[in-house]
Amino acid sequence: MSESDSISRVALKKITPDVSVAMGSLHAVAVSAAQDAKVEPEILELIRIRASQLNGCAFCLDMHTKDARAAGETEQRIYALNAWRETPFFTGRERAALALTEAATLVHDGQVPDAVYAAAAEVFDENQVAALIWAATVINAYNRIAIATRMVPGAYQPAKK
Repeated sequence: MSESDSISRVALKKITPDVSVAMGSLHAVAVSAAQDAKVEPEILELIRIRASQLNGCAFCLDMHTKDARAAGETEQRIYALNAWRETPFFTGRERAALALTEAATLVHDGQVPDAVYAAAAEVFDENQVAALIWAATVINAYNRIAIATRMVPGAYQPAKK
């Protein structure tokens, strides 16, 4: 909750702990599905950052850029992610995943185009495409939770390895 807000926001974990636990379980099983499908962890982090950029979620941007750096992601790629189409820094698989993430995140702009889905299906198998869709869905849900409750960025620190 932001101290500068004129009204207090609900603490979802406190008020609806069962739903919060279920959301955490959804996240965990989506990550597990991506691991089982052998989706690169770097791609999952790029998905989380890109969706959070599109949604304007400061809390999730803070968290996932820190997680990405802790996992070895470069500053250059993180900084350029907002303009990924104009850079040479991302692989074909990453580009397909980012395009699919953007289409799923901005679904109100006209659904996920067949060309975007086909491009993803060219470089990812069916299990991987499913995992990418779940990853985008989960981060979009988390973005909405963080934005609606005005979660304050800055304090998050990645887990020590």
